[in-house]
Amino acid sequence: MKHTWTMHTKIFLAFGGIILFALVIQTVLFWRSSSGIIYQQAEEESMNALQNMQDDLYVYIKKIENSLAGIYNEKEYLNDLKGGRTAEKMRDLYYTKARELVESRFDSSDSVAAVYLYNAEHELISCYRRAVTPRYHFPKDIYENPDEYNVRPVLDYVSSDNARMLISSYYNKSRQKNMIRFALKIYETSNIGKKIGYVVCDVNCKRVQTILEKYAVNEEAGMWIQPQGDRPVLETGCLDESDAEGCALLQEKIAAGERPAGTAVQLGDCVFFQVGQSRYNLGAYALMPQFYLNNNQKTLAGNFVTIAALMLAVTGIVTGMLSKSLTGPLERMTQTARKIRDGSTKLRIEGMKDDEVGELAKSFNEMLDQIESLISSGYETKLMLDRAEYNALQAQVNPHFLYNTLDTMSSIADVQGCRQVSALCQSLSNIFRYSLDFRHPFSNVAKETAHLKNYIYVMDVRMQSHIQYEFDIAENVLKDSIPRLSIQPIVENALNHGLRNMRGEKKVTVRAGTEGDLLLISVEDNGTGMPEEKINAVLYGNSETGMEKRGSIGLMNIHMRMKMLYGEPYGLKIESRPRQGTKVTLCMPKKKLEEAEQLWTKDLKY
Repeated sequence: MKHTWTMHTKIFLAFGGIILFALVIQTVLFWRSSSGIIYQQAEEESMNALQNMQDDLYVYIKKIENSLAGIYNEKEYLNDLKGGRTAEKMRDLYYTKARELVESRFDSSDSVAAVYLYNAEHELISCYRRAVTPRYHFPKDIYENPDEYNVRPVLDYVSSDNARMLISSYYNKSRQKNMIRFALKIYETSNIGKKIGYVVCDVNCKRVQTILEKYAVNEEAGMWIQPQGDRPVLETGCLDESDAEGCALLQEKIAAGERPAGTAVQLGDCVFFQVGQSRYNLGAYALMPQFYLNNNQKTLAGNFVTIAALMLAVTGIVTGMLSKSLTGPLERMTQTARKIRDGSTKLRIEGMKDDEVGELAKSFNEMLDQIESLISSGYETKLMLDRAEYNALQAQVNPHFLYNTLDTMSSIADVQGCRQVSALCQSLSNIFRYSLDFRHPFSNVAKETAHLKNYIYVMDVRMQSHIQYEFDIAENVLKDSIPRLSIQPIVENALNHGLRNMRGEKKVTVRAGTEGDLLLISVEDNGTGMPEEKINAVLYGNSETGMEKRGSIGLMNIHMRMKMLYGEPYGLKIESRPRQGTKVTLCMPKKKLEEAEQLWTKDLKY
């Protein structure tokens, strides 16, 4: 007993001392390095957020610019601008031109609020304003109140040599919202350096607000976007009073054309981050309070100390419990396990106490019993698998017997001059050989078409029908993959339901081609057709018995196979009208046979 207690003490002191030493060292290192790491992570997070936000803004702004550049497609309008027509005459001719530009070049997601067309003398030619009411409105002319609508940046831009699109903003008092303003110069196409007019577009900030909120780092940090030398467009964040004053001062400096140098700058108790646009005059800015970084550091340090204390306590308890009783029983268990490994499979662990180690020994004994049982079951299972494999090989004999018999019948009929019987036997042999090849679930369009022609020949001989068949198969799809037996059931459905009870000329047209990355195969007949409710029943009916009664299980089978193999967008599309015929189109991805078989093999592995 004394020896056991001594061992327990040694184990406890060894484990506890090592863990305590490691925790102390890690705590000291953490305090020395956490501040720099947290600051670096916050800086990277803020810069990445601003850069990603600028990327999204660039896509949106570029779309607006491309839409405004559509004015260059209005050749007659540009010629009249270049010709020096008076503003009054231009207004009479083109008073709806701004509306036409919005309707043809923009969509609703662009949130366009107003568009203005001006000549080079700042005279309004055309104006479009969306959803204007007496209470909520946009200016008829941005120059009607220059101070209220912040037109100075537009005037400076038009008089400058800057050929890129201008981004500005103003506050709409009636709607109590910030509006983003885009301005694009119109140059004479034959003289790029000569300005003949410009277009101004005011946009609702909803789209930009969504982008800004998407990349907001946290609520304590202020984030905004602002053109260089102009007022801020939008901002977000909950800064305290002193930080808000600092943020306002920064915005004033940027509006005046000044800003701190560098992408990340320490400003008092805050860190200032900025990322500019390479093409447009729009900057993205963030101001993060220093206390936020300190709070993060304190929180992480407190959590670390708590975890360290818990780890030390749990380690001491577990070490004390295990060291009391594990050494002796585990040694006996190890010796027994070695004997069992050397071949004494009937041996079992005995003499264990009724504790955790004893439970482990009991489970070990039960595991050995189960292993012996599994070995016996595995042997029986192997016998059953051998029998199943034998039966599967035997089952392959019957189809081969059928193929060989039909081939023999074809040869005999050919020798005796029965050409039709010979051809019929040969077609039936080809049909069975193609249909019963379960090893290859995919074929190609060429083989599927050959199988269809064999089926058509057999049906013509059997039914003595006079049906015209037309094949329009593009050469570039002949080697494309298709699930086996996908076209023939559609033709069979056309014969049995579309043309059976029809009098007069009967015709079936089979087409195959591509549309982008899609393989499209259609079967069209000029038969009796079917109403829309029956089409829906064929494709979406969920009663197998009902489908069999309607005779459409073949179409449903193909439709469901396509969705299972390729996904929801693919399958059958049926176009039909009563007494006007039916067209069934099979839609699937365009793949070579090797690609389809590789995908099928991969799915089987999973």
